[in-house]
Amino acid sequence: MQDEIIYILDLFGTIIFAITGAVKGVRLRLDFLGVIVFAITVGCAGGMMRDALLGITPVAAFVDSAYVAASALTGLVVFFTAPKFVGRWRVILFCDAIGLGVFTAIGVEKAMLLDLGVVGQVLSGVIGAVGGGVLRDVFSKEIPSVLNSDFYATASIMGALIYIVLEEIPAINGNLCFIIAAVSTILIRSYAIDHNLKLPVARMAGEEKKN
Repeated sequence: MQDEIIYILDLFGTIIFAITGAVKGVRLRLDFLGVIVFAITVGCAGGMMRDALLGITPVAAFVDSAYVAASALTGLVVFFTAPKFVGRWRVILFCDAIGLGVFTAIGVEKAMLLDLGVVGQVLSGVIGAVGGGVLRDVFSKEIPSVLNSDFYATASIMGALIYIVLEEIPAINGNLCFIIAAVSTILIRSYAIDHNLKLPVARMAGEEKKN
């Protein structure tokens, strides 16, 4: 995968995630700065965590100001056009699925370039994809959705595994592996949203199974 293409996709995913962060900030009735902070956090934090854990330092967001600038600008746009965004949360969720797929594939790609094992590749993809959202939920005083039966991190894990399996097939080149993995993650997450698909939750003693 060419570095230029990865860079463009990385910025694209950053902007998508920044939108979800900014919208969350608006829904929480945060002020101007709060919305911008949420946009930057969700847009950049996942990639920063991933790069730090991979030993790619300084992390990309510190080296290239485009990441923070794009996130801040996105937050600014959402803040001043809030009515057009906040009422369309379901559409935002599907956009978020695009960011999830892109960041998952990028994370796996970076781990592969460092010759990490399967576990490292999967975790690199997942951390980059869900890290910002986890911080967003923590800042919102909520249990992170990835831990609360939401089919989110699961979609990222499945997409990462698809990438790794495809890389073992000689007939499929790296670029195609990247695209298939990203699209697969997007489709899995979108299907989960559309069908309200969630992971099972353990029942407490005395609880009756709901129909």
